[in-house]
Amino acid sequence: MNFSQLLLFAQKNAGNLSIPVLAGIVVLVFFGIVLLIVAMSYGSLWFQAYMSNARVSIFSLVGMSLRQVQARVIVQSKIMAMQAGVDDDPHTGITTRRLEAHYLAGGNVLGVIRAIIAAHRAGIDLDFDKAAAIDLAGRDVLDAVQTSVNPKVIDCPSQGSGKTFLSAIAKNGVELKVRARVTVRTNIMQLIGGATEETIVARVGEGIITSIGSAESHQEVMKNPNVISQAVLHRGLDAQTAFEIVSIDIADIDVGENIGARLQADQAEADTRVARAKAEERRSFAIAKEQEMKAEVVRNRALVVAAEAEVPAAMASAFANGKFAGTGSA
Repeated sequence: MNFSQLLLFAQKNAGNLSIPVLAGIVVLVFFGIVLLIVAMSYGSLWFQAYMSNARVSIFSLVGMSLRQVQARVIVQSKIMAMQAGVDDDPHTGITTRRLEAHYLAGGNVLGVIRAIIAAHRAGIDLDFDKAAAIDLAGRDVLDAVQTSVNPKVIDCPSQGSGKTFLSAIAKNGVELKVRARVTVRTNIMQLIGGATEETIVARVGEGIITSIGSAESHQEVMKNPNVISQAVLHRGLDAQTAFEIVSIDIADIDVGENIGARLQADQAEADTRVARAKAEERRSFAIAKEQEMKAEVVRNRALVVAAEAEVPAAMASAFANGKFAGTGSA
């Protein structure tokens, strides 16, 4: 007997039925309608999960709707994990409750499951809690796993920096213009809290400049650029970063200006200017001294003239006093 027949039976025999029986029929009809709505809304989704052995009950689907969780996303994630063989792995810890919690936290549930499956296939140790934490930290966990499997190349200097090369000067003063390529892969263990690509580029650039600056001449670097890249690679520049440096390759190296010669020329010119200034100072001092001596000579001549002018007066005074004649007779 279906619901329509039950309703028709209740209408025909309404006068012969008691109130409790009618109430029971109404309750049965209500629950029948509810079950019909639930079956129509979640039946296909539950059947899909059931056939995939995803272990999602119909009541869980209803609860997801009440909690504002997209049930289709959770079921699809469970099916993906089950088909990939990671749902049964107790190490990954994928449960319906954890998937719902990550969804409500604003995480990318499908992205996390895809990342766990990729890591599982590649033999990388990645459980659900770690993947969810990386996803909530704002990192693309799937891209991180893919980069861990397939390393990527970073240009040094980066294209967004506006520079086309690194400028370094050897000990002989010759400038070298260098472009390098750094091959890195993601370090899952340090992805949370680890430094980004910008730090890798900055450290590698600093290491290249320091290594070239330690070379005796630019010719040493030109003959064997690999020595520079190996020296930089062995410095552990990927410490506390989200990446592991696989290799550092010198993509291009050109000779720039002879900075040392230019600096020496500038220094010589500066020294010449200083010497000229000092010579001019000495010349000015000599001219001033000469003028002082001339003035002294003129002053002395004036004193001599003044002394000579006093001689006749002294002689006249001597004649007048008879001292000059007495001196002569004696």
